[in-house]
Amino acid sequence: MFSADHAAQAAHGPPLCRARVVIAADKYKGSLSSGEVAEALTEGLAAELPGAHVDAVPVADGGDGSLAVALACGASPIAVTVANVDGVTRQTHIGVEGSRAIIEAALVCGLGAGTPDGAAALRATSRGVGEAILAALDAGATQIVLATGGTATSDGGAGMLSALGLRLLDEAGRPVTPGGAGLDQLATIDARGLDDRLRGIDLILASDVDNPLLGPLGAASVYGPQKGAGPAEVAALERGIARWVALATNSGLSPAGPASAPGAGAGGGLGFAALLLGAQWVSGADYFLDLAGFDKKLRGADLVITGEGRLDEQSLRGKAPSIVARRAQSARVPVRAVAGSCLLTPAQWRAAGLVAVDTLTSLDPRCEHDAELSRKLLREVGRRIGLELAAGEAVGALNGNNPSTLASN
Repeated sequence: MFSADHAAQAAHGPPLCRARVVIAADKYKGSLSSGEVAEALTEGLAAELPGAHVDAVPVADGGDGSLAVALACGASPIAVTVANVDGVTRQTHIGVEGSRAIIEAALVCGLGAGTPDGAAALRATSRGVGEAILAALDAGATQIVLATGGTATSDGGAGMLSALGLRLLDEAGRPVTPGGAGLDQLATIDARGLDDRLRGIDLILASDVDNPLLGPLGAASVYGPQKGAGPAEVAALERGIARWVALATNSGLSPAGPASAPGAGAGGGLGFAALLLGAQWVSGADYFLDLAGFDKKLRGADLVITGEGRLDEQSLRGKAPSIVARRAQSARVPVRAVAGSCLLTPAQWRAAGLVAVDTLTSLDPRCEHDAELSRKLLREVGRRIGLELAAGEAVGALNGNNPSTLASN
């Protein structure tokens, strides 16, 4: 929690405003973390509202930043050695709290800072996620939360299951090539070596998307291009994943249905693999908001501020800002968004429950590639919201009648 209460206020008379503000903003991907966004906004609010109380709730939706939220909520980091998307051994961390472990797939097989290409998209493996699950089991976890967003993989989760003991063999009885395209070689699935400990765990699939595994809304078609796959690579990935699903079903490993279940396409098909192990799919944003005690902090709040790097139509499909807005609406607390940019129309963001949208690019377009400038602009937006709160505008008058001067049009 960041507090805007200042001891020096006593020397200057009563505060301008006793407002209670909850900041529940997601990361600005590639720029600022959820905590850094909240800190900058809080500094701006404090400049105009020294008497305000600000609660910063760590936010994630099952993608990048999920482990950071878990650590902020009490989990401890444990170093694990896993394979990256290219099969190269590296060290990362998982979170453990009691018998619960949190695994952020993006930290294991994420896109990283480089520019993805078609060849990389075809060979990217999720094996390291399975190795992270083994590490969690070794640590005594009986509940494993798998946050699936932000991966560079499109292998249907086959790599993850191979690390857990599943054997994926070609017609000659040899292991298939890692990656989604390698699944086109698949002839036999041998599940006898799956780790017995998997039967006794509570596996939670925390996802920011509800896509199925296959088809026009599936993992390869929708997310493959983001991972470097062109049309030919998308077709190859779809073909390999479809073969994987068919053989998993025919072998009895998979009952009919998981490939079309909500979340099966998350993480390039990690969702499908998790569902094969009996996972329960949950909204990642709801899960991590619950973990952070968001609803409790809504009680008595005057305003909620949410946001992410870019608000667009994907934001409306289970991303953190839309979930924050829905829950704030249910508690009858006004909610506005502060984003790097916004591609939504006013009608769209109002329908999502937002009373205003403030964008940093409307102040200075250069902020998109400048984290320090983004911090400066967030402080400025926080200051302007503070001025509106002090004048009684940011909560009451913004309910459709007085749009923010920074609102995206």
